Amino acid sequence: MKKRIAAFLLAVLLLAPTVVFAASISYGSRGDDVKKVQQALKKWGYYKGAVDGIFGSGTLAAVKSFQRKNGLKVDGIVGPQTAAAMGITLGGSGGSSSGSSTGDVYLLARIIYGEARGEPYIGQVAIGAVVLNRVKSASFPNTIAGVIYQRGAFDAVSDGQINLAPDATAVRAARDALNGWDPTHGCLFYYNPRTATSRWMLSRPVLLRIGNHAFC
Repeated sequence: MKKRIAAFLLAVLLLAPTVVFAASISYGSRGDDVKKVQQALKKWGYYKGAVDGIFGSGTLAAVKSFQRKNGLKVDGIVGPQTAAAMGITLGGSGGSSSGSSTGDVYLLARIIYGEARGEPYIGQVAIGAVVLNRVKSASFPNTIAGVIYQRGAFDAVSDGQINLAPDATAVRAARDALNGWDPTHGCLFYYNPRTATSRWMLSRPVLLRIGNHAFC
């Protein structure tokens, strides 16, 4: 019981900095939240206009381009999921800071827990490394949230296991992956040979195996 309580408290503490976003912004919105969005989009090359806090046509086009690239719903509205993919918090005093960094740890821990709980520790780190390798690749979305929530990318998202609270081991594995440990040596894919059904995935050359997963 004590271990369960400790794991729950850890999850709550890690999630605290990324509380559910208070608002959504869209075409016509004005203010500091719009500036946060414009600054983030400008940094990544999606937006070339002025950071003026006015959600006009240029900002709308940039938001849609970002959503399209990151596998999000392309509606031009910066709601919770789009803001998370940008690494910003709407309605708060800060921008992309330590809060979003902690949010990345927790989100990465959730996909690790959903996809690889019960795997050896190095195998859990490897799942986190695959996510981060995709972030670095031009073939995938360029944020952790974008990679994880890309349509059909991870079974744990499709079946809802992404919503389970990660344990301390998954959180530690996420931190190790973010700190640069990559047991896969750059792999972008993995699968469980006993359950995989995708012919395309099964046809890929396997570079190494860790626990129940083949990495390629």
